[in-house]
Amino acid sequence: MSEPVFNPERFAGKVAFISGAARGQGRQFAVDLAKEGADIIGFDICQDIPGASVPMATRAELEETQALVEACDRRMVIGEADARDYAAVEAVLAEGIAQFGRLDVVVANAGICAGAAPFWEISLEDWKSTVDVDLTGVWHTVRAATPHILDGGRGGAIVMVASAGATKGFQNITHYVAAKTALVGMLKPMAAELGPHSVRINALSPTNVNTAIYMSETNKKLFLPNNPAPTDEEYEMASRPQHVLPVGWMETRDTSSALRWLVSDDARYVTGLELRVDAGVVLK
Repeated sequence: MSEPVFNPERFAGKVAFISGAARGQGRQFAVDLAKEGADIIGFDICQDIPGASVPMATRAELEETQALVEACDRRMVIGEADARDYAAVEAVLAEGIAQFGRLDVVVANAGICAGAAPFWEISLEDWKSTVDVDLTGVWHTVRAATPHILDGGRGGAIVMVASAGATKGFQNITHYVAAKTALVGMLKPMAAELGPHSVRINALSPTNVNTAIYMSETNKKLFLPNNPAPTDEEYEMASRPQHVLPVGWMETRDTSSALRWLVSDDARYVTGLELRVDAGVVLK
């Protein structure tokens, strides 16, 4: 697999705000945007959510993302915040704006999946925590950030990380699918409202991505219920039948490449779009 090519001037002078920045896709987005010249404001919850399929990221992981950004000769302001807590999100963003003086790109990435079961067996707590993070938390991130982009008067770009599940309707995670579908549903009115200000908003909808959530024991049991300890190769092969392309999952570099295009000037007239990077999962 060839390495991606980075243009160190692509986002020179710009600032990006990223939720769920401590690991996985959020970390990849932060580091890759930094490689192309952006400074970063990022937050993560850094404490566990009861019922979530994997432990949440830690402060140490968030600091590691910061170090990786700084290794690209860029700056990163980090903070601990729960996307469900609007005031906490605002506080991290305010600190970043105070240091960098502007905001150009927003990536509402933080998400969880608490529990996996037929919809009538999903606990009320798991429903609430998943929808609150994956829908309300995204809303909080975008709502807090948008006035800062508008104040800059330079336009900007926003991406909400949704899921191919919004179209496909994956079974046993109705709460997750509902939240991600709602993100796509917000796109048209948001794009119409932001357009006159030269601010674009799109959704990025991947299929399975090699992150802690997809590689969790909860997910593996859905695909291999009779194999208590599958190897990565067994899990990958079990995941392949979902897709048209012969892969079980993608890497974070794949979603990052799509993300960087969406927020770049190469996509300057793209808004209100759900961009599926899904190996053809919705075709089967």
